[in-house]
Amino acid sequence: MTRPYVPWFLLAIALTLAAVYLFPLYWMYVTSLKSGSEIFANPPTFWPVEPDLSIYPSVWFRRTMQTFMWNSVLIASGVTAITVLLGTGCAYVLARYRSGWIDFGLFMILMLQVLPASVMITPLFVGFNQLGLLNYPRTAVVLAAAAKAMPFFVVLVRATFMSVPRELEEAALVDGNSRIGAFFNIVLPLARNGILVCAILTFMSSFGEYIYSKSIIQNGAMQPASVGLSGFLGPNSSDWNSIMAYSAIYVTPILAVFVLLQRRIVSGLTSGALK
Repeated sequence: MTRPYVPWFLLAIALTLAAVYLFPLYWMYVTSLKSGSEIFANPPTFWPVEPDLSIYPSVWFRRTMQTFMWNSVLIASGVTAITVLLGTGCAYVLARYRSGWIDFGLFMILMLQVLPASVMITPLFVGFNQLGLLNYPRTAVVLAAAAKAMPFFVVLVRATFMSVPRELEEAALVDGNSRIGAFFNIVLPLARNGILVCAILTFMSSFGEYIYSKSIIQNGAMQPASVGLSGFLGPNSSDWNSIMAYSAIYVTPILAVFVLLQRRIVSGLTSGALK
């Protein structure tokens, strides 16, 4: 008799957890519209008494956010391009060719995903210095972030390739296609949705890259928005509405992309689940 109520109970739990998870975003937007005195009011107000939208253009021009946002787009685009070009071929090989060496390669890729960026930054910095890449800091950050994003991309795209029937490739080979021709003409079009979704997730993740950019890029004109946000913070920080306005401008494009493409993202991530 109680079984019909189980889905509603689970739904209530899911909605509660979602509300807890999304509350910081709500509080960020609300705080950005409050005055300095209202921010520290006790008890706190959950909606600004006198919303002030002028804080957004003020922060945009005062903090030169157009430069920071453009740098974030450049870094995220570079990381996504390298990851998609190299990771797609790697994922296809891991999906189609099975051997002990392939399994070992997949294991090593998964191990790279475990290593945090804070552990890798020192050896990467030394290596980039020896190669002279510190003279091109954005390029160094793109390479480092692409290496970090590659395992996640390869594992997900590998599942997408495994969902494409091998018989289609064999039929293409019988019809006279080469292995490369079968890949580009048969496999790649069928896997494009999964690759596109993984590319979107890679871009979204790289857009918020901080550790490598903070450690490698010293020129403020080349730093992304994540590093620009840290310029607000200090031992005597009090301009919280500006900090929250900057954060809101920074995360809103990514949130908009996720909301607009959420159906495609979910379908792409589950495209290889049955395999």
